[in-house]
Amino acid sequence: MLLAGLTGGLASGKSFIASQMRALGCVVIEADELGHAALQPGGEAHDEVLKQFGTVDRPALASLVFSDPEALARLNAIVHPAVRRLLKAEINRQDPHAVVVYVAAILIESGGYRDCDKLIVASCPREQQIARALARPGATEAGVLARLARQMPLESKLKYADYIIDTSGTKEETIGQTKMVVEDLRRLAS
Repeated sequence: MLLAGLTGGLASGKSFIASQMRALGCVVIEADELGHAALQPGGEAHDEVLKQFGTVDRPALASLVFSDPEALARLNAIVHPAVRRLLKAEINRQDPHAVVVYVAAILIESGGYRDCDKLIVASCPREQQIARALARPGATEAGVLARLARQMPLESKLKYADYIIDTSGTKEETIGQTKMVVEDLRRLAS
């Protein structure tokens, strides 16, 4: 089995690439879904997050921690280990010849990229990230710029990449690049 990490910045095209990789037969595991599971009642992080922050509601948590780096670090110290254990359990259920793609926005920042055999970075110009993010329901320019300011710049993420998928062109161009990456990952996994 080969574990490939897929990361990028806000609105860089990760979800589109992941959907194409799934359509091409890869097993796609989303960090956000694992994070939701960890915070559900009975989830590994639920009780400790509730105790420390008074809520497990993700939007409420976001408003509490994103302007407070110390609180964010405390939250991450609770949630990230739980997510890593859920990921490991999910990986262990997969076919030994599968290409598994783990999608996480902060894969490099969290250190999770070290557990991946290969790292894919979705990339596009910052202006395009902003425009895409602003097209999302409820997005505001201040909110988008604040989120981008908290993320590692895409240019810095590219230094870690084994593969870069440039999503600034057409969907067809992105699909073509994604197919080439999947073909290479399959070759490496066999």
